[in-house]
Amino acid sequence: MKRLLCLISRMDRGGAETFLMKIYRTLDRNLYQMDFCVNVYSLCDYDEEILSLGGKIFRIPAKSSNFIKYRKELKKIVQENNYESVLRITSNAVGFLDLKIAKKAGVKKCSCRSSNSSDGGNLIVSLAHFMGRLLWSKYIDSMIAPSDLAAKYTFGKRNYLNGRVKILKNGLDFGQYSFDEQGRNIVRTEFNISPDTFIVGHVGRFNKQKNHRFLLEIFKEYCQSNPNSVLLLVGRGDLKSNIIEYSQQLDIDKKIVFAGVRTDIQNVLSAMDCFLFPSFYEGMPNAIIEAQVNGLPCIVSDSITKEVRISNLVEFNSLSNPASDWSTMIQNAPKRIKGIPIKLDPSYEIHSVTNQFIDCVFYDSI
Repeated sequence: MKRLLCLISRMDRGGAETFLMKIYRTLDRNLYQMDFCVNVYSLCDYDEEILSLGGKIFRIPAKSSNFIKYRKELKKIVQENNYESVLRITSNAVGFLDLKIAKKAGVKKCSCRSSNSSDGGNLIVSLAHFMGRLLWSKYIDSMIAPSDLAAKYTFGKRNYLNGRVKILKNGLDFGQYSFDEQGRNIVRTEFNISPDTFIVGHVGRFNKQKNHRFLLEIFKEYCQSNPNSVLLLVGRGDLKSNIIEYSQQLDIDKKIVFAGVRTDIQNVLSAMDCFLFPSFYEGMPNAIIEAQVNGLPCIVSDSITKEVRISNLVEFNSLSNPASDWSTMIQNAPKRIKGIPIKLDPSYEIHSVTNQFIDCVFYDSI
């Protein structure tokens, strides 16, 4: 059996983490196994499932808190478990340093997957990112990204143009995310939402990148002319309390459901009628792919890669346009598709993506 060590901050229900778990569930675990090295000592969302699938979880401090201990413990994990393959999930090239440590410890194949397409405009982070690419990119044997924008940002335009970066889609099992009428009714009943109420939905962490404040402003515009509507927000994050407070300032808090973290995403998506996603930047958002498979029309910021449009259900809009313009797009969006197969890009099918993942990250001694 070949084992892969995945280096990632934590294994909660974020986009990069969910991508890894979709791959992990699909692998032939008689041949391949995935282990995880995280930088938190508390329990994460996916820990129990990882252990049930036969994976190991290692906990070490973050580089930023204790670099010497981090380096020592990572080296020890690699050598004591004889890892030949290591995968680092990062958007910032400072993460490439981890692969230098792994390579020096004896790893034969070091891979890196980009998880985002921007640093949010932070000058210090941008400088560290630039220096990291100069110093440590030589330790990467396999560069992976979910989109062209993520590839160029994390690995540099030159590596992207010369074909060194492999674009690996955010695959998923189409059947597990398709529309479910029973699931729609279950979620609406749970939150006391009537069958005829229009639900605008969003799935994402409460952080600056996701642009929740503008999302609320869009919904305020929309519900003024469509009072029989609700905004359903799925996720958690540091800014959640701020967003709740802002919803009260806008006097729309009674029209919003804060659903928290959910494991029944198929049901939650099925309950929605339109998917709103005004992020400032993304790598390749799983949520929009899943929403399309579920048959949801999606209104998305044009700062997100156009590769996210795997069906005719996605419409892009500029963040420079007013909330009223976005509200009009929701008003004019097509009706959600219920139980009718839609044409989807087959390259996003999870088994195809998993086979590509194996080729990219697992060391082949032959």
